[in-house]
Amino acid sequence: MLTLLDGLRLSTTKVLLTTETFASRVFPPLACSFATALLVLLPGTQPVRIALWPITAILAFRAATSLDICMEQPELAFLNVQLQLSMFLIAARTLEWTVQTKPFVRTARRSSTDVSKPNLVLDTIDLICNLRGCGWDWSQGLYIPPETHPTSSRLAFATSVLVSGLKHLFVGGVIHSAVKSFSPDTFGSVDGGTIFDDSLPPHLRYLRSSIIATLYSFNIYSLLQAGYEITVVICVLIFRQHPDQCPPSFDSPWRATSVREFWSRRWHQWFRQIFIFLGGNPLYLLFGRVGGVMGVFLVSGFLHHLVLLPIDPSSEMWRMMLPFGMMGTGVVIERVVSGNKTGGWMGWVWTMCWLMLWGNVMVDGFARTGTLGGSSMFDSVTPVRQPIEWLVRTFDEYLYAISRKP
Repeated sequence: MLTLLDGLRLSTTKVLLTTETFASRVFPPLACSFATALLVLLPGTQPVRIALWPITAILAFRAATSLDICMEQPELAFLNVQLQLSMFLIAARTLEWTVQTKPFVRTARRSSTDVSKPNLVLDTIDLICNLRGCGWDWSQGLYIPPETHPTSSRLAFATSVLVSGLKHLFVGGVIHSAVKSFSPDTFGSVDGGTIFDDSLPPHLRYLRSSIIATLYSFNIYSLLQAGYEITVVICVLIFRQHPDQCPPSFDSPWRATSVREFWSRRWHQWFRQIFIFLGGNPLYLLFGRVGGVMGVFLVSGFLHHLVLLPIDPSSEMWRMMLPFGMMGTGVVIERVVSGNKTGGWMGWVWTMCWLMLWGNVMVDGFARTGTLGGSSMFDSVTPVRQPIEWLVRTFDEYLYAISRKP
């Protein structure tokens, strides 16, 4: 009993990642997550899940707040972000599994051999790793982008995905270098700073910040794509998953003709179920459809604020809650004005303007914490870094030059 209490005790100081601290702080919430995922596939296990969840939540919180896996190197703070995000997902997803009254049912094939016999261990692993719920009965309404890679054979599919992943890896590295080059001493460094330069007149100030925000958005898109596609290659070639189990995550977000389409279909849906469970469903019960929409985006804003805290504990919550809340407001406006039938070039212009307006605020919130200037594991794939940096500096000097003209 004392051993269990010692394991649940919250630490007031952070410790570095070692084999021992991984075993004592990271492994326990992982084990609890696996146990809950296994139980939710079996009937009559809800009482056990209810008893297990508080322990899981405390262990996840303890790991997120007491472990430093960036090894005291500020430029590697994104590793602590990944830890905090993972622990939040463990606590949130196990809570959803705890309140589930009926066992989850898997509806898709498990591998390239389409094994029909149930395999509880493989299903448990898939449930833990499958954020979107592809092939599960709990992911109703999920939009799956059309496949663009050849599926004639597993090797052809994996080769095509790998080439795409390497391409996004390269593009992400190039854009990351470009963003940092705009201001290497402020938001281009781990010290952070605003993307709004008060020394420029308003029209040039917001032109510059909008370019930075757009580049950073494509940087995030490229790196998320690269990470997912490389993971897909591993799953297909090593774990023998069928290509159908690894559908695309994005669907050309820049082609969206409504804010609703951008966030519900064209951007990745990895956290869709969590946002609906924590925010959409509760606020829908209280305030109807509008409450459900706003709840989803407010939880998203909170999550983005949460992952910034390991980088900058003084980060202000409103800098994420406001822009994500306004994304929900944009969806509501579309429904009131056009009944969710926004489309065509006018819809595209509206969508891009709304995303740009509040995207500036969102990216500025990231920039102030030093996120834009942090080191990235993808930086090493940018052999054209120097010419990119030169181009950015030249453009920046041009903006400042014309701002000084009478």
